[in-house]
Amino acid sequence: MDRATFETRLFGVLRWVVIAVLIVVTLFPFYYMVLLSVRPIEQVLQDPGGIWAGPAEWTFSTYREVLTSVDDGGQGFLRLLGNTTLVAVSATLLTLLVALPGSYAVSRLQFVGRRQVHFLFLAVYLFPAILLAIPLFTVFTRLGLRGSLGGLIIVYIAQTIPVSVYMLRNYLSTIPVSLEEAAAVDGYTRLQTLRKVILPLAAPAVMANALYVFMIAWNEYLFALLFLVENRPNWTVSLGLAQLAGGIEVSKTVLMAGSVVLTLPIVIIFFATERLLTEGLTAGADKG
Repeated sequence: MDRATFETRLFGVLRWVVIAVLIVVTLFPFYYMVLLSVRPIEQVLQDPGGIWAGPAEWTFSTYREVLTSVDDGGQGFLRLLGNTTLVAVSATLLTLLVALPGSYAVSRLQFVGRRQVHFLFLAVYLFPAILLAIPLFTVFTRLGLRGSLGGLIIVYIAQTIPVSVYMLRNYLSTIPVSLEEAAAVDGYTRLQTLRKVILPLAAPAVMANALYVFMIAWNEYLFALLFLVENRPNWTVSLGLAQLAGGIEVSKTVLMAGSVVLTLPIVIIFFATERLLTEGLTAGADKG
């Protein structure tokens, strides 16, 4: 066996070893979290290091406690899920509504400061979030928006629009201008071109951006704590989970159930949109 053949076989084996290790490292924490959420607390206390429990040992009382309303003795996560979904979906749609035409303008239109404007958008990320939280808290208190989901949505939109414009602008710049010129010859306006030509071609970038914004709004904790802490009916899941983590009387199995409830929707959405995230819809678009 020559050296080239040996190296080819060796790296072929090592590739699968590395893939297997990465899968275990990535999935095992989530598996253990799910396992703890369905194990009775008595068994967890007796054998906290156990990594297997048969179906006969499972209990779903932790999920019932997490999802049951506070009035009925539960943690009220079902309502928190509704609040979080409303905030995340609204922030995502409104961010894209602003970022799409904004990124198109930056990538296509000629105006003074065009090359610098998208870097200015990102300047907001030079400041720590806690530095922005204090003035935002003051302004929203004066406007009467503190404690409302609408105020929190505005904060998330302000946070995500700059980076969304930057990300989409980079993608839209790769779409051939000739496609827009052909659309203009057919009588399309700028908005019609954006809606009927650019948007379908930019679907992977839009989907990736939407997932990015959704994940920020779904998992964000600092601003949710700052604006909603005094109004429990409007809490998001991250606030509810923080309360479980800090509660002495709440078992860790219930905490793990809450963590699964917080994490599972993101995992499902990611795998459901994986094809659009990886598919290159612009391949071969410009035939010359």
